[in-house]
Amino acid sequence: MSNNNTYKKFFTGFASIAIPIIFVISFTLYYKVLGNPGNFQGNNPMNHPLPGNVLGIVYKGGIIVPILMGLLLMVLTFIVERFITIFKAKGKGRVPVFVAKIHSLLSKDDVSTAIAECDKQRGSVANVVRAGLTKYEEMLSDKVLNKDQKIVAIKQEFEEATSLELPMLEQNLVILATIASIATLMGLLGTVIGMIKAFSALATAGAPDAVALANGISEALINTALGIGTSALAIIFYNFFTTQIDKLTYAIDEAGVAITQKYAAKHN
Repeated sequence: MSNNNTYKKFFTGFASIAIPIIFVISFTLYYKVLGNPGNFQGNNPMNHPLPGNVLGIVYKGGIIVPILMGLLLMVLTFIVERFITIFKAKGKGRVPVFVAKIHSLLSKDDVSTAIAECDKQRGSVANVVRAGLTKYEEMLSDKVLNKDQKIVAIKQEFEEATSLELPMLEQNLVILATIASIATLMGLLGTVIGMIKAFSALATAGAPDAVALANGISEALINTALGIGTSALAIIFYNFFTTQIDKLTYAIDEAGVAITQKYAAKHN
């Protein structure tokens, strides 16, 4: 149980530590790697990128690029973090098999073995079911409460345990949802800035500045691509993780209903 609490505390502060580090990394990559003079003609970042040099081309996207890179790295980081969290929440075995095993043991009135199975399974689902089974076992020896009161007590125990576990599963998903919107807007901002520069080059007196025009168009297109790509990735995995959490929640609810129904049917 102490390991589980340590795990929760770690991921509670994970976002506040990860986000600043990610932006430091993204700006460092932008200036030191993408902006390396070796990526440009004449070893000058103010010039055109070398033919086919992708790093130099991306660098020409402008100052919005490292922000979008940071958002992309954040999405990738929190995708990994949510995968780890949800994997641990499921426990060691498949959740449907675990729930079916609990049903089978309760049918035999073997509550102590069911609790032992929760200890083997671990994870959020097992933690909630264990809390309900512990209350179930407690109600078997209770001589004060009547049957309806005991059923209500078991239900409340499930609800309280669920309210403690679910926030950990949903934590940081709001970051993915926020990035899904922000990335698109930042990409649009970069596009607008790039187009302004492009039209400014066209409006130059005399011959248009071809370099400024090319840089402006490049900035517009690169920011658009990064923004849309990052947003799409965030949306896909946000929906994936919410679906996985819904499945875990359904498994918890299923187990809770089964346990209270078993108690109602078998005990007075």
